[in-house]
Amino acid sequence: MPETPKPGSPGLLQPIVAGLLAAVVGFSSTFALVLHGYAVVGATPAQAAGGLLMLCLAQGLLAAVLSLRWRMPITLAWSTPGSALLAATGALDGGFATATGAFVIAAALILVAGLWKPFGRAVAAIPTPLASAMLAGILFEICLAPVRASAAMPWLALPVVGAWALAWRFARLYAVPVAVLAAAVVLFLAVPMPGGLSAPAMAWPEFVMPRFSIGATVGLAMPLFLVTMASQNVPGLAVMHAHGYRPEPGAIFTATGVTSLLIAPFGAHPINLAAITAALCAGKDAHPDPARRWVASVASGGAYVVLGLGAGLAAAFIAAAPPLLIQTVAGLALLGTLGGAITSAAASERDRLAAMATFVATASGVTVLGIGAAFWGLLAGGALMLLDRLRR
Repeated sequence: MPETPKPGSPGLLQPIVAGLLAAVVGFSSTFALVLHGYAVVGATPAQAAGGLLMLCLAQGLLAAVLSLRWRMPITLAWSTPGSALLAATGALDGGFATATGAFVIAAALILVAGLWKPFGRAVAAIPTPLASAMLAGILFEICLAPVRASAAMPWLALPVVGAWALAWRFARLYAVPVAVLAAAVVLFLAVPMPGGLSAPAMAWPEFVMPRFSIGATVGLAMPLFLVTMASQNVPGLAVMHAHGYRPEPGAIFTATGVTSLLIAPFGAHPINLAAITAALCAGKDAHPDPARRWVASVASGGAYVVLGLGAGLAAAFIAAAPPLLIQTVAGLALLGTLGGAITSAAASERDRLAAMATFVATASGVTVLGIGAAFWGLLAGGALMLLDRLRR
C-alpha cells in the first residue's frame, strides 16, 4: 500500500506543478532524439513533426484517462530507446512507410503481451544481461556524438557540452533541458535560420500507408518491441511499485498497445510507461498524500498535449541545426541510460561474455539480409549463452 499521508496535506497546486515539471523535462530532454530518429529512417520534416504531435497527444490523453480511472499516477512517455534504435537503424528500403509498418507490428506485439499472459511472461524471461547489452549497443553510437562534435565543430558543440556539465553538477534534473536551451542560443547566434520566424509552429498529422517487410519486422519491429518492454515498461512498473502503487500490467500494456496501433499509421512509434518522469509524479515531491498524486499525472498529460501543438516549431528547430549538434544533445541525454545498461549487462560474471557479444554486434550497426544489427546482437549473445548452458 502507498505510504500513509501526513496530516495537513497541501492542495492541488503541488501535484499540478510536479506534473508540469515532469512534462517539460520529459519533452525537452528527448524531443530532438525523436525527430532525429524519424529523419534517419526517411521521414520528411512534416511527417516527423506529425509523428511527434501524435506521440504527445496519445501519451498525454491516455495518461490522463488511466490516472483518472485508477486514481494512480500513471505517467506515459514515448520510447526513448526506441528513438535511439531508429537513429541507429538508418535508412530502410521503402523509406518511412516501411518504418511505419514496423511501428504497427511493434504496437501489435505490445497489445499481445497485454492480452496473452504467456507471451508477456516469455518476453520478461529474456535474460537481463542480453537485453541491457542490446540497449547499450543501440545507444553507443549516438553517445559518441558529443565527442565527435566537440572535435569537428568546437565553437558550436563545446558551449552545449559545457552548459550540460554545469547544470549536471548543480541541478541534474535540468541538465538536458539546459543543453537544449544552450543549443538554441548557439544556433540563433551562429547558424543562418532558413525561413526565420515564418516557420509554422503548428504540426498536423500526416497519414503514412504502412509497408511491411521481413527485414524491417525482424530488424526494427522486434527490437523496438523488446527495448520498449525491457527499458521502459519494466522500469516504469518498478518505479510504481517502489512508491506503493500496484497497477495491473496487462491492462496498461493493452491500453498502450491499442493506442500505439491507432497512431502508428501517422508515423508515431509506440508509447509506454515512463520511468524517470514517473518518479516525479509518483514520489513525495508530487504530494504528501499518495491518494492525490494522480493529479500530477493528469497535469503532465495535459501539458504534453499543449507541448505537442508546438511540434512544428520543434521540427523547424531540428531542420535548421547541423545534424551532429542535434546528435550531441541526444547523446548527452542518453549517457546515464548507457551507463546503466552497461552496468546491468556486465553485472553477471557468468553471462558477461555473451552480453559483450550482444553489445559489440549491436554497436557495429551492420545489416545482413536486410536485418538490422540489434537482432544479430541478440542472436549472437543468445547463442553464446546457450552454448555455455549446454557445456555446464
